[in-house]
Amino acid sequence: MIEITDLNKKFNTQSVLKDLSLTIAGGEFCILVGANGAGKTTLLRILAALVRPDSGEVLLEKEPLFADPSLRRKIGYLGHQSLFYGDLSAWENLRHYARLYNLSNSEEIIRKCITQSGLTPHQHKPLRTYSRGMQQRLALERALMHSPSLLLLDEPHSGLDQDAANGLDERLRQLHLKGCTLLVAAHRPQRLLQSATHAAWLREGQITDKVTLDQLSDIPGLDSYIREVK
Repeated sequence: MIEITDLNKKFNTQSVLKDLSLTIAGGEFCILVGANGAGKTTLLRILAALVRPDSGEVLLEKEPLFADPSLRRKIGYLGHQSLFYGDLSAWENLRHYARLYNLSNSEEIIRKCITQSGLTPHQHKPLRTYSRGMQQRLALERALMHSPSLLLLDEPHSGLDQDAANGLDERLRQLHLKGCTLLVAAHRPQRLLQSATHAAWLREGQITDKVTLDQLSDIPGLDSYIREVK
C-alpha cells in the first residue's frame, strides 16, 4: 500500500525527517508512535499529499504519490483540526465535502455518515454547538465518505472522553475488519493494542523499528515505550 524510501523534510534549517523509510502493506493497522516533535504529524501530512518532502520517494500502490493527483482519492486523512465550518450544520458541512469529492448519490452518503456517527438527532444544529467528541466522530466520517482504501489518523483520541474514545476504537476495528489500511499516530497507543497489527517507532527523524504486535517483546525499548506512554 505505502512504500517510503529515503524521505527527508526540513522546516527552515531544522531537519524533521531524515532518510526515513517505511513500508505499510495493504490491510495493515499500524500504530505510529514517537515523542512529541518526533515528526509524526509531518509524516502523515506528507502521506496525505498535503506537504511535499524535500527528497525521497513515496509510492501509493506502487504509483508515485505526488505525480498523480487522482491518487489522493484513495486516502482519508484526519488531523488535529476537524476542518468544519462552525456556523454550518453537520449535513451542510458534509454536503460541502461531498461536492469537493464530486460524489454521486451524495445525499445517501451523507445520511449514512451521520447515522454512523450517531449524530442524527443533531444533524441540523451548527457545528459550534457540538462537543469535541461529536465533532471528532463526524470528522472521521468526513474522512471516510469517499471510501478511501488508506486511512491516516493523527492523534484521533485527543480530547475525547472515555465513551467517545471507546466508540472510536470500535469504529477503527470495524474499518480494519472490512479491509481498510490504517496508519494511526497515537498519543495513547495502549488502547489500540487489541486491534492493531503493527507498530512503528519514529525517533530522530527515522523509523527505527517496525514490528508486528506479537513481536513487540523482541524490541524491549518499543514494548516498554508503548505500554508506559500516557
